[in-house]
Amino acid sequence: MTQALLCMSHSPLLEHVNPPVEVKAAVEAALDQARQFVLDFNPDLVVNFGPDHYNGFFYDLMPPFCIGYEALGTGDYGSWEGSISVPTSISEELAQYVIDQDIDTAISRRMEVDHGAVQPMEIIYGRLDQTPLIPIFINSVARPFTKVSRVRKFGQAVGEYFKNSDKKILFLGSGGLSHDPPVPQIATATPEQRALLTNGRNPTPEARAARETRTIAAAEAFVRGEADIMELNPEWDRAFLDICKSGQVAKFDSYNPDDMDAAAGHSSHEVRTWIAAYSALSACGPYEVTYEFYKPIKEYIAGFGVTTALVK
Repeated sequence: MTQALLCMSHSPLLEHVNPPVEVKAAVEAALDQARQFVLDFNPDLVVNFGPDHYNGFFYDLMPPFCIGYEALGTGDYGSWEGSISVPTSISEELAQYVIDQDIDTAISRRMEVDHGAVQPMEIIYGRLDQTPLIPIFINSVARPFTKVSRVRKFGQAVGEYFKNSDKKILFLGSGGLSHDPPVPQIATATPEQRALLTNGRNPTPEARAARETRTIAAAEAFVRGEADIMELNPEWDRAFLDICKSGQVAKFDSYNPDDMDAAAGHSSHEVRTWIAAYSALSACGPYEVTYEFYKPIKEYIAGFGVTTALVK
């Protein structure tokens, strides 16, 4: 078995809020399972499909997909800050292969990735400057969105490139599930928010701290039932996980942004990272989901899921 998968929700609130003790213990146990799965598989290379929350990608130029040739962490919410170990030559070959399959992708020779992309790697390894990692950005917050079928085909192309690799490859997807945190929407943004969404690079420590404090406060208000945030949708989440488990990734093609907003929140589009990862794994052969965890957790403003899978 030379390909494996880990998909998991992320939350910048993991270290900043306090869910009930039994909930926190359940999440920690799930993360322990994920960590052990990856360490046992011992990948030579991680292909990391991640979103961004207007920390590395902005409306001054917003691609649907971007493959990183070199990358660094932004350090938001105390996440990894600094250099990431990217095998540039493999990233270059991967991007050319994907383009040759008629799937256009942007590339970056200085990709900035935030907590949404790096948190799973930090949970597993603690660092991002040692294990080789190819960061792949999937736009998951900024309209207009590309069709979900294109996300599937993009992931499939990535998987096809690695199908016959002599390296052990871990496909990693990070985000979702039902999820409506207080990320500004361009259609309703204030002038100050619009400036952030268009070019909010390199904020001052004070500006970053204020933004993070607002998110923490929103989570606390959500738990009290006082926040203007959509409720989590466990039914939607479980239906999504059922498709992941089925191996029939083409079923994701029926998802559309308006329905996702209405049913599961404005950041439910982060499941695009899972769709890309599962499609990549599927391109390598039939797979089996070996572990699944799910719990709706208001303190994290997320339907929180963790899955692992192996090619049969």
